[in-house]
Amino acid sequence: MGEALRVAVTGGNRGVGRAVAAEAVRRGHRVVIVARRPDAGAAAAREIGAELVVGDLSSIAAVRKLRDTLPEVDVLVHNAGVWPSRRVLNEDGFEQAYFTNHLAPFLLNRMLEGRLRRVVQVSAGLYVTGRVDPERTPTGDDFHAVHTYANTKLANLLMVPLFAERWRESGVTIDAVHPGVLRTDLGARSGVFGFLLKTLKWTLKPAGKSGPPVADLITADGTGRYFHVKKETPLKPKALDAPLASRLWADAEKLLDVP
Repeated sequence: MGEALRVAVTGGNRGVGRAVAAEAVRRGHRVVIVARRPDAGAAAAREIGAELVVGDLSSIAAVRKLRDTLPEVDVLVHNAGVWPSRRVLNEDGFEQAYFTNHLAPFLLNRMLEGRLRRVVQVSAGLYVTGRVDPERTPTGDDFHAVHTYANTKLANLLMVPLFAERWRESGVTIDAVHPGVLRTDLGARSGVFGFLLKTLKWTLKPAGKSGPPVADLITADGTGRYFHVKKETPLKPKALDAPLASRLWADAEKLLDVP
């Protein structure tokens, strides 16, 4: 067994996050799960042998509070995510999925960058259908029940090479991984679309199968890479759009007021 690390997993009480946290515990790491609901979080932490930090990624204030309550960790796994069925603005005026899936990880990375050794971003293959409009996507003016999720995942993935370059000399590493198409409650909703998603998910692998692929990256020594399940995969051109990435980075710094 390798070095025991201190690992934090956001959204670690269910689905992919729980599978990753449980696998990390099994491998001998000290794990903290971040969960919004104290009851569900405590139950999951107890069952898998992890610690619990109650917190969420819904707003700037919530992320700053999480920064202050999160113990010292070596590895941060960004797993928490939102697939919205309707446009909702958070207290800061951002479309909620854009904030939770993109801006919150960006802000947490920046606030913790002097304390981390490793960052793993749970991505999604749907980024290839994303079309981020810097003028409209942050506030959901281009909201769509499917495309918005892809847009936020693309925005987040565009940041990975920039963080990799920013941290190159400090030795902090970051990679992204799409854990595969899995049966979770992400995107659960009512109506015909919800019925189709529910029916489709019964044909897919359960979230517990996603544990090892993401957990493998906890100790990986590469930086700025993208993995589809376990295999390193070339990013599509739209995820390498340097001008758009630079624009989103600058906008995030300005919108979140980070130095």
